[in-house]
Amino acid sequence: VQLQASGGGLVQTGGSLRLSCVASGSISAIGTMGWYRQAPGKQRDLVANIRSSGTTKYADSVKGRFTISRDNAKRTVHLQMNNLKPEDTAVYYCNIEHLGILKREYWGQGTLVTVSS
Repeated sequence: VQLQASGGGLVQTGGSLRLSCVASGSISAIGTMGWYRQAPGKQRDLVANIRSSGTTKYADSVKGRFTISRDNAKRTVHLQMNNLKPEDTAVYYCNIEHLGILKREYWGQGTLVTVSS
């Protein structure tokens, strides 16, 4: 299973970006899909995730600004980020829960988001 993330870049405060992550390979079924981020010198934290049922969860710091969605047919998860702030600057990683014989998590390669003040 491979994850390919895209959509990062440089944006000014208040701007928007849309991250996408596509899963490929030998996939049985996908459970929860999510986005995490890691700023320099900090731990990797959950930004948002979405269950196969559509239930979503957001970090308090992004509620009302970010929206996670998924397209099960395309094995894709998106993160729409609006009203970006400098503190959103980080490397963003997508994550999926693969429901094979054994449940296993996979990570994408990371995409850098930089928000300038």
